[in-house]
This record gives sequence, structure tokens and C-alpha cells, in this order.
Amino acid sequence: MSASSPEIAAETRPLIGKLLHNGVLRLVLQRPEKMNALSREMMSALAAELTLAELDPAVRVILLGAEGKVFCAGHDLKELTAARAEADRGRATYEAIMRQCSDLMQQIVRLPKPVIAVVTGVATAAGCQLVASCDLALATDTATFCTPGVNIGLFCSTPMVAVSLNASPKQAMEMLLTGESIDASTAKSFGLINRIIPADYLEQVVQKYAEVIASKSPLTLKIGKEAFYRQIEMPLDEAYDYAASVMVENMLARDAEEGINAFLQKRAPKWRGE
Repeated sequence: MSASSPEIAAETRPLIGKLLHNGVLRLVLQRPEKMNALSREMMSALAAELTLAELDPAVRVILLGAEGKVFCAGHDLKELTAARAEADRGRATYEAIMRQCSDLMQQIVRLPKPVIAVVTGVATAAGCQLVASCDLALATDTATFCTPGVNIGLFCSTPMVAVSLNASPKQAMEMLLTGESIDASTAKSFGLINRIIPADYLEQVVQKYAEVIASKSPLTLKIGKEAFYRQIEMPLDEAYDYAASVMVENMLARDAEEGINAFLQKRAPKWRGE
């Protein structure tokens, strides 16, 4: 998945490539030579692009992909190691990096527009966390997923949060305790990804998939995404009470009125986003 010319020298290219078409914004991590690691600079760049996407009414859906054989290798271990030379052995730096990463993952969840991960390579550690934090995830059959921190004495505790919200407890613990890679088929059975797409058809299938979602009312998508993540944290009775109140407010929206009328009149709806 690409959004800009690969001929441009890496040092002069932005960390994040982007391309908007038919309401679908493609954001691409563009540091394959560094395995698209989530350095502080990369996380800042991605957070900034997500903020811009949230504010742009032309953006309906966001695709998040990466260049190279590694989707994202997680945190930049060289950056983390360099901090050990600090007086506190890196404590303040580590706290800042983990906070920044947690904020980025929560930004994805709270973004009022759907975010879809497109994985064409290896997603490991915080890279796997990034995939799990997206609303949906598509992958090629060669993609692999891993939380390998245990192999280097560093349990993947923050990736654990996102992964355990996708996979069952025993599946998540299997990944976290063994540190072994799982293939796309296993990731799908675990609930980490939605669909596996042959690499030769990835571009057209992903774009069509996203455009189907982008064709819906932006207000309805915003209401639905927020409601989904809020209700999954509630007890059953509270979830139903909350969801019922959301349905009432949604029914009063102009887009719901238009959508229902269009359905009854057998015509395409004209969304107003209100």
C-alpha cells in the first residue's frame, strides 16, 4: 500500500505518506529502512495526521498502511536503549514514550471516523498493538503478527491491552507468553484481523472495502463508533439503556430521516451529516 513515490530519498520524505480519494484517506508509514518503528517522531507525525483527518470533512474513512516488509516493528529499541545513559537510567523518557504511545492508540479509538489497518508485512509488539487498536484490519496472506517482548525480557504489557480486547484471554496470553509469530489465518481466527486478501488484489479490494463504509452517513458512523466503544465497557443493563438513548437521538437526526425515507422510496440517500 503506497501513497507517494518511492524514488524520493528517505531523508527528504515525510514520515507519513497520504492520499485522499473518494472519501478514503490512505496514511502510510514511510520508514521501511527503520522497519516503520514507532519512534517518538513517528508517533508525533501519525498523531498529527490523524488530527488533521478528523477535522477534514472530506475524509470519511482512514486506511493505515506501511511501506516495506515490516508493517511496524513496535517501539524504536535504539531510541529506548539510548535513554539508559540518562541520570535516571531512562525512567522519565520511558514514561513519556509509553504515555505518548498510549495516547496515540486511544486517539485511534476515539477518532469519530473508522480507521482500518492494512497489513502487508510483519506487525510486532507495539506494531501489533497498532493493528489491534484500529476499528478494522485487513491483511495479506503473508502478514504475520507477534508480541515478542518476552523474548528480550520486556513483557508486551501495553500491546497486551489492545490485543486482549481483540483476542480471547487464552489466545492473547498464548501470544504474550510464547512471543511466537502467528500467521494471517491464525490472526483472523484470534480476532485480530477481519479479512485476508491476496496481495495481487489488495489495492482494489481495500479501496472498495473502504469506499463502502465511506458511502454511509458520516454522522451515523461517528455516533456508532463512539457508542460501540462505550457500551463494551458497561454491564449488560447499562449497555442497553445507553444504546437505547443513542438510538433515540440517532432517530432524531436528519440523516436518519433521510436514510429511512430513501429506503422506503427506493432511492439513494443524500447525506447532510446532521
